[in-house]
Amino acid sequence: MALVVIWHHFLKETLKLQQTQQNQMKKILLISACALLLSCGPKLDDLAVNRVVEADIDLVNVENDMVKVRIDPGRFTEETINYYIPRTVPGTYSNDDYGKYVENLKAFDYSGSEVTVNKTDTNTWELTNATEVDYLEYLVNDTFDTEGEVEEPVFSPAGSNIEAGENYFLNLHMFVGYFSGLDQRPYEITFVHPESLEVTTSLTEMTPEKASAGVDTFYAERYFEVTDNPVMYAKPDTETFLVNDIQVTLSVFSPNQAYSAASISDEMEKMMAAQKKFLGDLNTTDTYQILLFFSDMEETSPTGFGALEHHTSTTVVLPESMPEPMLLETMTDVVSHEFFHIVTPLSIHAEEIHFFDYNNPKMSKHLWMYEGVTEYFANLFQVNQGLIDNQAFYDRILRKIENSRRYNDEMSFTEMSENILMPPYKENYANVYEKGALIGMCIDLIIREQSQGEKGILWLMKELSAFYGKDQPFADDELIPKITSLTYPEVADFLTTHVEGTEPIDYNTYFTKAGLQMGTDTITTAVLFRDQQTPFIDANPQSKEIFFRDIPLNSLLTELGIQGGDVIQSINGTEYNLDSAQQLVVASMGWQEGDPIEMVVLRDGETVEVSGTISQPTVTVDILREDPDATQEQKALREAWLKG
Repeated sequence: MALVVIWHHFLKETLKLQQTQQNQMKKILLISACALLLSCGPKLDDLAVNRVVEADIDLVNVENDMVKVRIDPGRFTEETINYYIPRTVPGTYSNDDYGKYVENLKAFDYSGSEVTVNKTDTNTWELTNATEVDYLEYLVNDTFDTEGEVEEPVFSPAGSNIEAGENYFLNLHMFVGYFSGLDQRPYEITFVHPESLEVTTSLTEMTPEKASAGVDTFYAERYFEVTDNPVMYAKPDTETFLVNDIQVTLSVFSPNQAYSAASISDEMEKMMAAQKKFLGDLNTTDTYQILLFFSDMEETSPTGFGALEHHTSTTVVLPESMPEPMLLETMTDVVSHEFFHIVTPLSIHAEEIHFFDYNNPKMSKHLWMYEGVTEYFANLFQVNQGLIDNQAFYDRILRKIENSRRYNDEMSFTEMSENILMPPYKENYANVYEKGALIGMCIDLIIREQSQGEKGILWLMKELSAFYGKDQPFADDELIPKITSLTYPEVADFLTTHVEGTEPIDYNTYFTKAGLQMGTDTITTAVLFRDQQTPFIDANPQSKEIFFRDIPLNSLLTELGIQGGDVIQSINGTEYNLDSAQQLVVASMGWQEGDPIEMVVLRDGETVEVSGTISQPTVTVDILREDPDATQEQKALREAWLKG
């Protein structure tokens, strides 16, 4: 009986073991089958909503001045998804349609076959079988080469340069897009690049173990960080310095080596140290990058000179031919403006900026603050920190008053800001740097007067920054009530009347508070320049025509009969255009009193010849001076305003 029991037990255990082995074999076969399927299909944990968007940008295999981009978003769960390249980006205030620089966009499934893509507009590609899509590939053109070919070129600091093996000036909104509903997903961006070129960017670099020669990988928390961190690859020419606790990196590309980072960095360090001292305890970033591209003014070189702010960096494009004193002055003005954007809109901004819609943008009402107050700070800090004297500051303010008169002075500034992408408002955009700065000045003087000199607009910006901060945007309509609650009824009245309202500002009212007075004076000028900041001529980058600006001209040009808008054909028998503008300036410096002069200009389509004799040019200008009869109270307010 025991043997029978043992035998039955043995048979039972043997059958159980066989069943277990069969089950294990089934599992192995199932796993093998799944592995085979997954090798030809999407991973089960590869959902686009759960993973980073991978972007690969090839800077080595450049084709016809275009770079190849590959985008791997992960596995979509919806059948229809749109891929967007931005129509516009923050800080540009124009519709530039960056998608027009993308060519041959294709989608591929997990077996490497093409999937249908429908281009629905300049900046949008529709994937109608999105669940099958593994990745996208396309080519991207640069903008620098085409600036002279289009009617409204991309502003150079917002554009790109692709110069194989030499320079890649990359605003990433042109190269990397976003998928509908996934713009808040993180990005992993990998550049394959020539090993001889060095990268400068504020993007967060991935861990060193992922790095290899000629390959850089960076991380962005969301699509906004992709667009907010430009990248430049160039042969090493950088300088790094500390401004208190901020590490600043200056990277320079100068095609003819006219300038280097070392030749500029001392002035930049001095300037930014003064800015940081002016800002005091307002800290919003630990690092800051300056990407400076010099144009050699060749046919395919950029001509949209200036800068574009980003939260922790700035892109700058300037002509390589600028004399060093003018370059350093320009860099001080331009870079200081961009750096002050760490106050606003980095720390203080509306929901329209925080949740920016790149392809159907809704603009904030408060350009007077984002650009105007920033530009005001870029001038005020220089007199505050002793980089310029009082009179130089007054002269700058006066030029802004003169420049603001070119625009509609009865246009509501908040209405203009909200509609800045559309006519007639966009034609008044540049006034944000003129009247916008003057608005900041008036608010500053009001607060100084009401607080007996203890507070100013910098104090106000610090209060707003502490209340909001970079991660808490405000509703557009709540800003002015908030400012009112922090300041005085007089500030509210000014904003209601002159910023939301349409009444022009009587600047004398505010100058009087600080013991300043306006008047006129007659000054001598050069033939073509009133001063270093104000030429009488300008140029059209597309047509390369040099023309006289529609501003009050000096006595010599007026006597010759020159009018604003006249296009220069020749002077003393020599033809001039943008390519020979430098020769014209040099020649004009050699003209002496008593020399004959003949000009041929184009006026309203007709050729006009004028002639005469060189005399010392003069011009009547407005002046802003300290009133010798100012009261002690006015002088005290002036001192608090400029030095407080």
